[in-house]
Amino acid sequence: MSVFTPVPQPVLADWLRRYAIGRLVELKGISAGVQNSNFFVTTTLGRYVLTLFEDMPRAELPYYLHLMAHLARHGLPVPAPIADRDNEYLGTLQERPAALVRRLAGASEMAPGVEHCTHVGAMLAGLHLAGQSYGRRQDNPRGPAWRAATGAEVRDFLAVDERAMLDDELAFQAAVDLEALPAGPIHADLFRDNVLWEDGRIGGVIDFYFAGHDAWLFDVAVTVNDWCSHDDGRLDAARVAALLAAYHAERPFTAAEQAAWPAMLRAAALRFWLSRAADFHLPRAGEMVLVKNPDEYRDILRLRRGAVPPLPGAPA
Repeated sequence: MSVFTPVPQPVLADWLRRYAIGRLVELKGISAGVQNSNFFVTTTLGRYVLTLFEDMPRAELPYYLHLMAHLARHGLPVPAPIADRDNEYLGTLQERPAALVRRLAGASEMAPGVEHCTHVGAMLAGLHLAGQSYGRRQDNPRGPAWRAATGAEVRDFLAVDERAMLDDELAFQAAVDLEALPAGPIHADLFRDNVLWEDGRIGGVIDFYFAGHDAWLFDVAVTVNDWCSHDDGRLDAARVAALLAAYHAERPFTAAEQAAWPAMLRAAALRFWLSRAADFHLPRAGEMVLVKNPDEYRDILRLRRGAVPPLPGAPA
C-alpha cells in the first residue's frame, strides 16, 4: 500500500455521495505496501480503506473484491467490500478504478512467536477451504509466467553470482510439476503486515490484491518464509512446526505436497526476490512510495535451496 495518486478531500467527499456510509471526516494516506494507492477514510458512520488501483487491469479487479466478500460471508476476518448505491463494489476516482472496504481493528505483529504462527496456520487452512466454493477463477498474477518475464527484466541489474542463481532457479522451477497439487484461491501475500491482531487473536487479514488461483502449498510457503524466518532468513524450527501442524490439522497435506514442499519454498522466495528487485531497479513515481530491499529475499532463496524442514507426515 502506497500513494501514487493523491486524492483531494473535496473530491473524495463528493465521490462518497455514491455510498450510504455518511460524510467524510478524515482522509489519510497509507505509506506501507508497493502496488496501489491506499488511504484510511473515516466518515460519520464508520472507518474504511480506500484503494485506487494503479496498474491492475479493471477487468481483473472484480475477482479480488468478490473473493473478499465470499470469504467474509464464510466468517473469515476479511475486509468486506462496500457496495455503492448501484450495488457495485468497483467505482472510478481520479481516473483510477477504486474500491472501499471496511477497515478492520487490530495491529500487525512484526515479531511473531509460536502461538501467532499456530493461529496463522489454522486461519490459512480455513481460507483455502472456504475458497473452494468461490465461483470465479483468475490465475495467480505472480505465477510462473510472470516470474520468467520479470526475471528477464531485472537480470541485467544483478551481480554475476545473482544472475547465475536466477537462471538456475528459473530452470529448476520450470521443471516442477504442479498439476498434482491441490489448488484454489490463495492470498499469495500473507506477510506479517497483512494480518491484524486484537487481544491475541487474528482480527483481520488484509491486502488480497495479489490473490489468484494456484497451488495452496505455494501460499503456505509464502507464509512460512515470512512468519517463520529469523532476521537472517534462517527458518525457526519451532515456528515452522507450529504453523504447519495447525494448517495440517484443518487440511491435511497430501503426499504430492510433501514431495513438492522444498520446491515451493524456493518458488515463494523467488517470487518476492523478483518483485522487490523490479520495484528497486525499475521504480514508479509516487507521492508516498515504499520500496523494499530485494536482498532479503535473495538471501532467503539461497537458504531455501539447501535443506528445509519437512511437512507434517513427510519422511524426516
